[in-house]
Amino acid sequence: MTQSVKIFTDGACRGNPGPGGWGALLCYKQWELEVCGGDPDTTNNRMELLAAINALQVLKRPCMVTVTTDSVYVMKGISEWLPNWVRKGWRTASNAPVKNADLWKQLVAAQSPHTVEWRWVKGHSGHPENERADQLANRGIDEMLATTPKE
Repeated sequence: MTQSVKIFTDGACRGNPGPGGWGALLCYKQWELEVCGGDPDTTNNRMELLAAINALQVLKRPCMVTVTTDSVYVMKGISEWLPNWVRKGWRTASNAPVKNADLWKQLVAAQSPHTVEWRWVKGHSGHPENERADQLANRGIDEMLATTPKE
């Protein structure tokens, strides 16, 4: 039987670009796993993508997955824009290179073994799991900054 996993993701950036973090909460039955990370010089959109990528990569076998994000960029990208980008060789409607194509390709690969339903929720609206993902993204920044050598 295929396992059903719920994933809640968020990205954060202090400055854009600037130090950023990503966080994800994975829920399976009564089990929960929190994952997070950071980057010293990034953008919010990259952190939103990395949250989803890293969460999906945690899964060790194909699952039925519901990914909930507060990122319109991730939601529209995965559900609306992606097919055209791929068809056009990773170029936008205006023929410009797709921003963050490296991460979009990783996201496609990370979701490929799974059956994924994508959901959007308004950020900072009191959604408990989204709030936890936001806290994890900020923890990712804090932990990264605490271990990054000062120049």
